[in-house]
Amino acid sequence: MPNTINTINPPVAKKIPYKLTIHNDTRIDNYYWLNDREDKEVLDYLNAENEYTKAIMQHTESFQKELFEEMKARIKEDDTSVPYKLNGYWYFTKFETGKDYPIYVRKKEHLEAPEEIMFDCNAMAKNHAYFKLGGISISPDNTMAAFSTDVVSRRQYTIQVKNLITGEIYTDEIKNTTGSITWANDNKTLFYSKKDEVTLRSHKIFRHVLGTDVEDDIEVFHEEDETFNTFIYKTKSKKYLVIGSSSTLTTEYRILNANTPNEPFKVFQKRTQDLEYSIAHFHDSFYIITNANESINFKVCKTLETKTNKENWEDIIPHRKHVLVEDIEIFKDYLVVNERENGLNNIRIISWEGNEDYYLPFDNETYNAYLGNNPDFESDTLRYGYNGLTNPSSIIDYNFKTKTKDIKKEQEVLGGTFKKENYESKRIWATARDGVKIPISIVYKKGVKLDGKNPLLQYAYGSYGSTTDPTFSSIRLSLLDRGFVYAISHVRGGEYLGRNWYENGKLLTKKNTFTDFIDCSKHLISEGYTSEKHLYAYGGSAGGLLMGAIINMNPELYNGVLAAVPFVDVVTTMLDESIPLTTGEYDEWGNPNNIEFYNYMKSYSPYDNVEAKAYPNMLVTTGLHDSQVQYWEPAKWVAKLRDLKTDTNKLLLHTDMDAGHGGASGRFESLKEVALEYAFLLDLEDIRR
Repeated sequence: MPNTINTINPPVAKKIPYKLTIHNDTRIDNYYWLNDREDKEVLDYLNAENEYTKAIMQHTESFQKELFEEMKARIKEDDTSVPYKLNGYWYFTKFETGKDYPIYVRKKEHLEAPEEIMFDCNAMAKNHAYFKLGGISISPDNTMAAFSTDVVSRRQYTIQVKNLITGEIYTDEIKNTTGSITWANDNKTLFYSKKDEVTLRSHKIFRHVLGTDVEDDIEVFHEEDETFNTFIYKTKSKKYLVIGSSSTLTTEYRILNANTPNEPFKVFQKRTQDLEYSIAHFHDSFYIITNANESINFKVCKTLETKTNKENWEDIIPHRKHVLVEDIEIFKDYLVVNERENGLNNIRIISWEGNEDYYLPFDNETYNAYLGNNPDFESDTLRYGYNGLTNPSSIIDYNFKTKTKDIKKEQEVLGGTFKKENYESKRIWATARDGVKIPISIVYKKGVKLDGKNPLLQYAYGSYGSTTDPTFSSIRLSLLDRGFVYAISHVRGGEYLGRNWYENGKLLTKKNTFTDFIDCSKHLISEGYTSEKHLYAYGGSAGGLLMGAIINMNPELYNGVLAAVPFVDVVTTMLDESIPLTTGEYDEWGNPNNIEFYNYMKSYSPYDNVEAKAYPNMLVTTGLHDSQVQYWEPAKWVAKLRDLKTDTNKLLLHTDMDAGHGGASGRFESLKEVALEYAFLLDLEDIRR
């Protein structure tokens, strides 16, 4: 390998000391000046970092292209989603060979009917470096589609309305929304959620009448609590419009008959701190998933639509200590419940008559099963999805009456070399330092010797109660086929083992997330899956915070780290209420205006704890327009690491100057960043092809 790293000088960010004082404590931030995406000097610095990354990785450019083509070649280009029927039409999405974006299509009544192309995103994306079609909402009479687009990647969508009969796009244009649109039942009234211009918090619900001036739209709800976001949708029954307000730990809903959109909304159950609930309507009742009455793992209740207050809720599936209720789906004859027990998804089917109650069978420990698109109460078929670390994704229709399943589609892995039986997956358990058992899902190619010499990529997220399920990835095969082991650590902070698993990985127990990951790393090493010389860690967003924490705590365990859009400047961000997401996240991280949370946060915040010591090889990626984790967090972090680290390992920052939190928008464009990441890892292992 050419010793480029010693011959090319990395960019050095200038230091301008900036004092940040609170609670009689002053932090000096030398790189605070990077917090201005309009400043030419900031853009010059980011471009210089990109040039440096390109120069260091130049010897892998042909390999990156090879990886990109290899990953792309496994993906079926001319692909079509499984159609679903809604209000007399079959809807599906298709991709065409050589095109980057989806085409949204429908057919009337029968799948043999002629195609109606609603939206061709390839045409819509022309002349845009970034393009994303957000929500599509079809009018009740099927003649119009309200849709939203984002061409900046800040998740600020513009809503428009298209006549599906004539193709005309109406002049109605609503800017700075979440992209979600809901029709009332009169085919002319639309509801949407607006964002705060500065914080991007979804804070207001408006009503718009088709053909009227957007400036005259009526504000129907203002969520004034800065820790809450608001949204609106229509129930599956089509009877109710529902305004939701949610924070990390508390929810509240308002309902209105969709036939009377000009009436005021009625509170379903007023917000109570730490009371979470969600609602579904069927016949004359609402079905509620809630943590009421200390039901930490949630339960299912029922109440009449005329008596929605909590005191009227009756349990139909009581709370269980070891079973987490994640979702429900209602049919005319059956209630379907998505549950999680011991980390594993279960789909439970209960007949309303009470004579049937059973689970669909799943037969391994490294799979993911979830409820699919089921818009029709009358259907005798449940659509669900299934995949696993060695099993490509399947969309399955299960018939309640015949108890048979029909695999509507299994993900095709092209290229002719993939066979699921050539890979092995398992779940093992590491013991954390406090004695708690941490599950790890693992996959590798059969024949790999567990002698400690294998490269291993360890992934985790571990925040917001978001569970990383063991799912299939055709892209990941490019690592597995080159000898990598891939491991998902189900650390605390997610909900893999129930709600307590989340509660014990946030606020003042957040460090459990970091130490769990480290203890999993040590277990993987002690069990011979890898060694310190061959262990790599990967995480993005809040998982990027995890990466920053583990390299401050135990940098010697890892040869390399991938940190994608990492949330690393925790204290400064959580003190800045003008930044998107900050106020809504106090229940997750704590409010640092409180000294106890400030001190705890400061003790693990990656940026605040960078020291003069050796760090692993690192590739850090971000997007200039990221609305979730601002680009300056990783930029400042890299600048500080570069200044203080004592090693000669690689430290690279790649900023996508066109994209935001989700990366590039084209179907295959994002693979170029994956190719860069994989080339970085494989190069460290001296694997060049």
